[in-house]
Amino acid sequence: MIAEGALGAAGPAGPDTGPAEQGGVLDRPEVQQARWVWGDTGGQPPADAPLPALVMVAIRLVGAFIGSTAQGTGISPAGLGVMRLLAARDGLKSSEVAAWGSWTPGTVTSVVDTLVRDGYVERRREPTDRRVVRLHLTDAGRRKVEEAISLIGPRWQEAFGYVDPADEPVIRRFLIDTIERFGTLIREERGQ
Repeated sequence: MIAEGALGAAGPAGPDTGPAEQGGVLDRPEVQQARWVWGDTGGQPPADAPLPALVMVAIRLVGAFIGSTAQGTGISPAGLGVMRLLAARDGLKSSEVAAWGSWTPGTVTSVVDTLVRDGYVERRREPTDRRVVRLHLTDAGRRKVEEAISLIGPRWQEAFGYVDPADEPVIRRFLIDTIERFGTLIREERGQ
């Protein structure tokens, strides 16, 4: 069994406490066995791997897959994420986009600059308060999002084709509960 703290307080990339002769965290047998976390050849998660470690690895791998599928669309994964958010909630401020998407404000600024340059997003000042700038998806942006989703949607569906239909309700419930739980934790952390 991997000890509960085997991946370190900072997760799989947690700090080493020193070289092997000083008993560094990375040299512990349970951590050496946890190299599956980084996809080492032949590495398999043990049956008793901690749930947080399994979720972290799954998130990283699903994110990498989704990012790679976006490459053929002509939009970065972050750009596609911003555009999908604006397709659902057009007229957000950059700070709201950052909060909804869990991006940094700097990332949103950089991504939106590119989307504006490419004609997919517009920045519009509010007429009643010129200090407020809102982001709007253009018609070209809406078409681009639809085109991208039609290209990558089937690949995302196919990627989950391994799930046994009988297991889907349990997985769905777990994911919905996880979304609700971590959404609540994030709102509490932000004081909302």
